[in-house]
Amino acid sequence: MSVNTHSSLTLVSTSAAPAAVGPYTQAVRVGDILYTSGSLGLDPATGKLVEGGVEAQAEQALKNLKAVIEAGGSEVGKVVKTTVFLANMDDFVPVNAIYAKFFGNHKPARSAVQVARLPLNALFEIESIVSLA
Repeated sequence: MSVNTHSSLTLVSTSAAPAAVGPYTQAVRVGDILYTSGSLGLDPATGKLVEGGVEAQAEQALKNLKAVIEAGGSEVGKVVKTTVFLANMDDFVPVNAIYAKFFGNHKPARSAVQVARLPLNALFEIESIVSLA
């Protein structure tokens, strides 16, 4: 069985962020909404996780997320909701500081959960829902 992308959807991809590590796209646009896939702290040039622990991975993942959001035709100030995945909830405080600095005065809705394992044994992942309007 083969499924084709419906014409109401636009797949978003940019070389300014790491390529998807599986059978999915970096983001999908539908109507006035952009849904981003999970963003890891991968260096777009090497495809490898950045060194420096959870803080470095969070900073890189947020840079990657910004690149995908911009490639999708929006901006960080239009992020409606994020979901943050942590390998260890003990990293919540340092990640929260990096997240707050990244978003500045903008405060999107957010969930943060600890997971058993992330792709490539990453320590941090983030996905978002973004307005295009």
